[in-house]
Amino acid sequence: MFAPVSVKYYCRVLCISAFVAGCDRSADSSPAPAAAPAPVASALPPGAPISRDSSRPGCVHTGLWAVCSLENRLRQSGFVAKRVEEDPPSRAGFNVKPLVYKVGSSRLEVFLYPDEASLARDLAGIDSASAAPARTVGSWETPPLLIHSGNLAAVLLSQNPRQAERLSLALTAGAPQPGSPR
Repeated sequence: MFAPVSVKYYCRVLCISAFVAGCDRSADSSPAPAAAPAPVASALPPGAPISRDSSRPGCVHTGLWAVCSLENRLRQSGFVAKRVEEDPPSRAGFNVKPLVYKVGSSRLEVFLYPDEASLARDLAGIDSASAAPARTVGSWETPPLLIHSGNLAAVLLSQNPRQAERLSLALTAGAPQPGSPR
């Protein structure tokens, strides 16, 4: 009759089968050639700096946030952010006008400052819970989430806690640093 076979035996057979199947590829077959990236039209003047991210000409990694690095990060993090072309409202406590994005059903207002010190001066007078000047009532439609990283402050107006956490993590990871490929 048949001798009893242990579970270990089946695990070994399964592992060896998977290994052999993975190695079964013939030596003559070569990987399919990668499609060449589509050329990118640019309105940059000749000699303008281009980052290693060839999909975004002129997006130089300086360690500070720029519009292009923000949009790259949002896209790389899986967000579909559509820039709202309306004239954004000035927000009390912030000395720069925001860039406004729709992220699904949420609204993201991003304040890009020339440097971290300028942002720090404004944040010193802002209550982080209300994203408004201290001892005032904010003018936000929904409870705001204030996010800041380097020279960027963002206010997310969302009812989705998972989206808020993901977006916060994407931005607080920091701006692309000089020499980084992304």
